[in-house]
Amino acid sequence: MRTYNLEERGNTPLYEYLYRCIRGDILSGALQAEEKLPSKRALAEHLHLSVITVENAYAQLTAEGYLTARPKRGYFVSRVERPPTPRKPAAQVLPERPAPVWKLDCKTNRVDSTRFPFAVWSHLTRQVLSQEGTALLAPVPHQGLPALRRAIADDLRDYRGMTVSPEQILVGAGAEYLYLLLAQLLAENAPLAVEDPGYPRITQIYSKSGLACVPVPLDEQGLRLDALQKSGAGAVHISPSHHYPTGIVMPIARRQALLRWAEERNGIIIEDDYDSEFRFAGRPIPTLQSIDTFGRVIYMNTFSQTIAPSMRIGFLVLPPELLARYRRELDFYACPVPATEQAVLTRFLNSGQYEQHLSRMRSEYRLRRFAVLEAFRKSAFADRITITEHGAGLHFLLKIDTETPDDVLRRRAEAMGVRLGFLSEYTKQPDESLAHTLVVNYAGLESAALPEAMELLGKVLYEA
Repeated sequence: MRTYNLEERGNTPLYEYLYRCIRGDILSGALQAEEKLPSKRALAEHLHLSVITVENAYAQLTAEGYLTARPKRGYFVSRVERPPTPRKPAAQVLPERPAPVWKLDCKTNRVDSTRFPFAVWSHLTRQVLSQEGTALLAPVPHQGLPALRRAIADDLRDYRGMTVSPEQILVGAGAEYLYLLLAQLLAENAPLAVEDPGYPRITQIYSKSGLACVPVPLDEQGLRLDALQKSGAGAVHISPSHHYPTGIVMPIARRQALLRWAEERNGIIIEDDYDSEFRFAGRPIPTLQSIDTFGRVIYMNTFSQTIAPSMRIGFLVLPPELLARYRRELDFYACPVPATEQAVLTRFLNSGQYEQHLSRMRSEYRLRRFAVLEAFRKSAFADRITITEHGAGLHFLLKIDTETPDDVLRRRAEAMGVRLGFLSEYTKQPDESLAHTLVVNYAGLESAALPEAMELLGKVLYEA
């Protein structure tokens, strides 16, 4: 009868340690297939254990298929394959790389988290938990809570001039989740045209989802229609109100031409209204969806820029024909946003707190933008830069007068603890006109840090 040293078990429960020992003997071949094991009572007496401990170990081995229990005969070793001998050492799991700490980060697109209305959000959360109770535990409708969809529809009507039904709205966990849904929804409209230069993650997600993407160049008015027509695309993803990263605002004539293309091509336009809420001069630009009479535009937006990046709530507005396609083909997807977060956001919108917060953030970013631009214009290297900005969004372009390649400048900056993003990183097609241009995301640059920021950037540029 086999003996096991139970003193080596450490903190492992007795039955689990015994189970592991017997399983190890079976896998090593020490216990052969069809070999009969001692009875529970016999093994318990031999190892000085309780019968229940042995019984639990045998029960677990039987449940996993290592043993077969035969009535009135006992327990027998099942026929199992031995683990193969590895041909090479198992790869080690590498530790996660810690995020680098930058002295200055002009590349990361972030918002000022210190302005988040914690007191209001906490109050609304308590309200939701106390007043809605068990209703929050019920399954969430596939398109999101009806109350949130109504609140979003009201907000779009009041502040974006859009007349949409709550039934057209689909709530999802941020832009990237919505891209995944769109890749499946628009498979029959492939290939998909994307702006070039453009936000790289859009193409990455669509491509990884199996949707072929075609880069289409821009001109001073946005996406080039002649190139779009030649691309053979049946759908296009654009940011007409404030393109990232160039900042281009698409004029009405180009928008109308794009809508005509969609109608003639039987195509679809995805209007990504990224950071359109932050416009500091003039009235907000009307959405493409608001002038679409053909039902060709899918409107999408998120609350990541206006509330917080961790607020993984975004939404689509689907035209009726595509809404029917979604419900026919994709409504088996559960809504991934927890009911509590949706309910709190609903109250945040309906109470007017969202618009108040947005107004405060616009004022803050307007002042911050002015301070950052002034710091650049008064810097020691002001004569070596040209700023391009459109009075909107949380970024602008800064052209550097230098012959040094972008990758050299990038490495030099990183060695000094400075993170820079270049416009050339956002294009698939090599274009010399894009070289030596920084995409400056200014939302994280506080006024107090600007002197040090200008000094660091000056060291990067003066060595050029």
